[in-house]
Amino acid sequence: MDETLHALGRIVFYGLPTSALVIILAIYLKAIYFKPFEKMLAERYEATEGARKTAEQSLAHANAKAAEFDAALQGARHDIYAEQEKYLKKLHEQQAVETEAARRAAEEQINQARKELADEAAVARESLKEQSDRLASQIVEAILSGRAA
Repeated sequence: MDETLHALGRIVFYGLPTSALVIILAIYLKAIYFKPFEKMLAERYEATEGARKTAEQSLAHANAKAAEFDAALQGARHDIYAEQEKYLKKLHEQQAVETEAARRAAEEQINQARKELADEAAVARESLKEQSDRLASQIVEAILSGRAA
């Protein structure tokens, strides 16, 4: 057993410098390589996160501008439709006035034509009456002159 302990002590004795070298190498690599690498990764993450946050803010700003534009467009459409409705109402009123004036003028012409027709009919009746009286007189004379002959 003594020999085993002695062999084990020799392994530990020869392994100590290697272990110390591995520990020193680990500390060196951590200080020289891993710390700057972790720092660089953290900076990259912050830059990426900052760019993402900036992009989100820009997107939110663009969405707000788009909503503002849509609201302005909706307001403009509403104004145009209101103006169009007002114009159409005015046009309908004007057409109603013109239609009523045309109807009155047509009724006036119809009444005038009826009056003229009635006057012409009265004149024609009077003329027919005179002609019928004349014809009756001529017939009576013809009949009477035919008897006398």
